[in-house]
Amino acid sequence: MDVGIRDKLRQGILLFDGAMGTMLQDTELKIGELPEELNITSPETIIDIHKRYINAGANIITTNTFGANEIKAKDSRYTVEELIGRGIDNAKKAIGDKEVYIALDIGPIGELLEPMGTLSFELAYNIFKRQVLAGVKNGVDLILIETMTDLYEAKAAILAVKENSNLPVFCTMSYEEDGRTFTGCNSLSMVMVLEGLGVDALGINCSLGPKELEPLIDDILKFSKVPIMVQPNAGLPTIVNGKTEYNISPEEFASYGINFAKKGVRVLGGCCGTTDKHIEALVNGVIDIKTDKIMNHGISGVCTPTKTVIIDGIKVIGERINPTGKKLFKEALCKGDMEYILREAIDQVDAGAEILDVNVGLPEIDEEKTMIKVIKEIQSILDVPLQIDSIDPKTIEAGLRIYNGKAIVNSVNGEEKILNSILPIVKKYGASIVGLTLDEKGIPGNALERFKIAERIVKKAEEYGIDRSDIYIDCLTLTAAAQQEGVKETLKALTMVKEKLGVKTILGVSNVSFGLPNRELINKTFFAASLYAGLDLSIINPMNKDIMDTVKASRVLWNEDKDSVEYLKSYENIKTEEKIKSDNIDIQRSLLEIIQKGIKEEAKAATSKLLEYKEPLEIINEYIIPALDIVGERYEKGDIFLPQLIRSAETVKSSFQIIKEKLSKESKDDISKGKVILATVKGDIHDIGKNIVKVLLENYNYEVIDLGKDVSKEVILEEAIKNDIKLIGLSALMTTTVKSMEEIIHTLKKQNPNFEIMVGGAVLNQDYANMIKADHYAKDAKEAIEIARNVLG
Repeated sequence: MDVGIRDKLRQGILLFDGAMGTMLQDTELKIGELPEELNITSPETIIDIHKRYINAGANIITTNTFGANEIKAKDSRYTVEELIGRGIDNAKKAIGDKEVYIALDIGPIGELLEPMGTLSFELAYNIFKRQVLAGVKNGVDLILIETMTDLYEAKAAILAVKENSNLPVFCTMSYEEDGRTFTGCNSLSMVMVLEGLGVDALGINCSLGPKELEPLIDDILKFSKVPIMVQPNAGLPTIVNGKTEYNISPEEFASYGINFAKKGVRVLGGCCGTTDKHIEALVNGVIDIKTDKIMNHGISGVCTPTKTVIIDGIKVIGERINPTGKKLFKEALCKGDMEYILREAIDQVDAGAEILDVNVGLPEIDEEKTMIKVIKEIQSILDVPLQIDSIDPKTIEAGLRIYNGKAIVNSVNGEEKILNSILPIVKKYGASIVGLTLDEKGIPGNALERFKIAERIVKKAEEYGIDRSDIYIDCLTLTAAAQQEGVKETLKALTMVKEKLGVKTILGVSNVSFGLPNRELINKTFFAASLYAGLDLSIINPMNKDIMDTVKASRVLWNEDKDSVEYLKSYENIKTEEKIKSDNIDIQRSLLEIIQKGIKEEAKAATSKLLEYKEPLEIINEYIIPALDIVGERYEKGDIFLPQLIRSAETVKSSFQIIKEKLSKESKDDISKGKVILATVKGDIHDIGKNIVKVLLENYNYEVIDLGKDVSKEVILEEAIKNDIKLIGLSALMTTTVKSMEEIIHTLKKQNPNFEIMVGGAVLNQDYANMIKADHYAKDAKEAIEIARNVLG
């Protein structure tokens, strides 16, 4: 039936069912019970919910398998295969002979992937693969990946589906009111990556009601070339008489759905709080709405989850992560010296590079393994898109697989064999491609021949399904010293490609000056000429101030830097900046900066050096705490996101390790600011948020007693008394466990009214915290730190 779903998606609106979890909470689901076990212990309950949605008019029902993965179900008496198999069986029984499709529901694993957490990308892939195989075996019609907050995790899940089935795959992520997911992913990055990976529909679900999601939906509709799917909550949750309720009626919910359908949303359904009544009203409202063909064109751009670079004017690709002609870089690669490589990456980004080229090709090293390592290391500290530079298909695929975002691959040329070996990989991972205008005969001397090769590359790429917006043609910079007449031909070819093929262009600028004195002058002049010819991406050394000045000036002259805002920002204090640079030219990168940038490899050495003339507490108060405060403020403002916050926290750990070692040797007292208990409450097995708070608290030198997840009130009380605790932090993700949280607070306060309780978690807000009589509500880890400061000092 998979072809049928794809056909229906092209023809009109598809309607999913509504919530399963909140429907189960109204039945016999007990606190702490795995909802998926009801597939086996109470199949009639699940079948009844499915039937209610089918009777309401849903085209597709979703299996009760959201958390049926080997992490969440590790304590279950049933296997993943049993939970999924029976879930699908229940759906089939509910459908009977009706024409309704079954979607295998796959939710987040429940643990953070590296580098934010400890779960590897490949392990995540294998967890999803097991779910997919169980779904395929039992005959589902499509796979729904939903409620994702980490784009990297969504990628692992999509690859698991694409590589282990031919089923349609829909993928939705959950956004907060600031337009970002919990891990900071923006909507354009989501569209770029999910579309590139070949999903059949993408969109948003859960977290918010339809009113709050509308601005996000509008953004996604502007960009996506694939159908959009929306499954909002039935408004925002409130607790009435101890029970969670959602505040939007079926009629109001349907009115939003009708509006979304008229705007172009192709797949609609409901999430938390919605019922068969909501779906029935929605079905009746949209049944006669006709859909238009999706007219969006591809976007030329690359991204990380949190940063998107649109190629709508000249952009700079830093060229320095490349061993060619660099003795020290070669030595660093051979020794596996990541510190040297990361330094090059950081310096280039600081100098203005918007994308970094990564080339690690050396015959004496394993290029594939090194590429993986370097990409992971760079992505763990820098929020910058990458260009994977290699001629080896295995290295390219290994790099694209673990890259988090949309990358550029550098490169293919006009040789048929190379095109056929690399383009399928580029298509599979949704990357962009650089095409070099050379072939088996070498680089043509004139512009027309180079244009013809470019034309072949574009045609072949399109045959593989790669959009023109993802193709960058490199007309190849020749050296003026040896092929002077060829330099001008490069610029001629560049203009032809831009005008006649309608694709973007790219050049490695510095090649032009090899063999000539005063290379910077030649580079700068050629670069300015190539901008005039229509260059879009320049692979250059961003440490070259003349070149970067030319970039900034050209953006003013080409009307890209509106009102010269960036130019004025760069040069209005030029004299002052030069003096500061001069004064600090010999000063090493301070621990303050190291923590902010998250360079944990340098933190130990910097801390050791400071300990030669400063006391441990001075280092903590003058460097570590101020740095963390700056990082926290940037996180709060949305300048950085969860990956960068955690990386800085990990860097502080390295620093503290050195401080503690020194204190231990000198037998000095410890430097703890006090003890805090953290626990995820009874009935809740989600602890990602608690673990992030723990890392931050430890960084600020609080001693954290982590009691784990699914913790009873008795255990929390016992540990609080035993350890003379003043501050206790409680976490809950599910609405069902807020009640458990309230009971724990009541028990603790009854025993000792002086216990200070702070609460946090996705379902909580200040109103909830007040209602359950918590002393403090922590919206995020940063607020938890402020609470600890107020309570413990």
